[in-house]
Amino acid sequence: MSTPTSFMDHFSELPDPRVERTKLYSLIDILAITLCAVIAGAEGWSDIAQYGRSKQAWLETFLELPNGIPTDDTFSRVLSRLDPEAFSRCFAAWTQSIKKKTQGRVVCIDGKSLRHSFDTATGKAAIVMVSAWANDSRLVLAQQKVDAKSNEITAIPSLLEMLDLQGCIVTLDAMGTQKQVAHQIVAQQADYVLALKGNQGHAHEEVAHFFETGLRKGFGDVTVYTHETADYDHGRIEKRRYSQVDQIDWLLAKDDWSGLASIGMMQTERTLNGVTSQETRYYLSSLPAGVGRFANAVRAHWGIENSLHWRLDICFAEDSSRIRRDRAPQNMATIRHIALNLLQNEKTLKRGIKARRLQAAWDDNYLATVLTGQN
Repeated sequence: MSTPTSFMDHFSELPDPRVERTKLYSLIDILAITLCAVIAGAEGWSDIAQYGRSKQAWLETFLELPNGIPTDDTFSRVLSRLDPEAFSRCFAAWTQSIKKKTQGRVVCIDGKSLRHSFDTATGKAAIVMVSAWANDSRLVLAQQKVDAKSNEITAIPSLLEMLDLQGCIVTLDAMGTQKQVAHQIVAQQADYVLALKGNQGHAHEEVAHFFETGLRKGFGDVTVYTHETADYDHGRIEKRRYSQVDQIDWLLAKDDWSGLASIGMMQTERTLNGVTSQETRYYLSSLPAGVGRFANAVRAHWGIENSLHWRLDICFAEDSSRIRRDRAPQNMATIRHIALNLLQNEKTLKRGIKARRLQAAWDDNYLATVLTGQN
């Protein structure tokens, strides 16, 4: 097969955590076998080592492997010690290289807990990873681990720094709606759509009061731009009404938010089995009037659950993973993101991610296509 140069080029310079005299296997070989195994369905260290032994002849067509296939203990030890921050930076650079830049694309920032990464014996809590998701291409752009003694707020600026955001629209839920985050997004020449909840106090109160009063009494001479959508699926009816206002000089908090140009609201009405529920959400945005772009960004953000988190749990069994040692959970999360990106980028097999993983396990030529991106 052709050498998977994109992967090799971007990850071959990773600092190796081992001392020179203990290196029976190169770091890039260990990472490449792990990636191939995960794409093909492996979940734990024994799976990865068994995959390597089963596919050794094929792996030797593009890897050196002077001492054969590493043991499961070697995979565990190396991935537990590998610097996850350096690995994440390589991942972000690699993803940027395979993704063509699209003006106005939506980049969704959201966190996900690796539920079984906790370790009761050592008092280690479950790891939370914050990821950047490109909605147009369905690719993970980068990820950042949340510090055990902090929350997503501290991880988001570091994640944003990894990304080329020029011309993009960044969306975050209420946890990430922070003044310094808005300032950083604007400084990186991007726009934002930030969800508002009670954690933003006066800003949330002002925006909610404006829309609630306007809906009851009318908006007077204020122009409200609206957009409506409806979905019908297996007895479920979901209607959404998006509203955007760019006349916001009255907003006391306006000058506190870099680039703030409009406020927004999404009203959702869901009917399932004859039962109807309603929900209203509010937003701050640097987008000017143009409710279609605002609506698309809001919808894209709430799609990240199905597009990314659901796939990681259902297709890769991420929530069931028992890998807990040291840095291994974070590094394996990166491996799964790489695998998902490669499978998502492969277009020749017109089936879902699970089917593509099965095909990669059965057919080395297809796995080669996935690795090299030669569609």
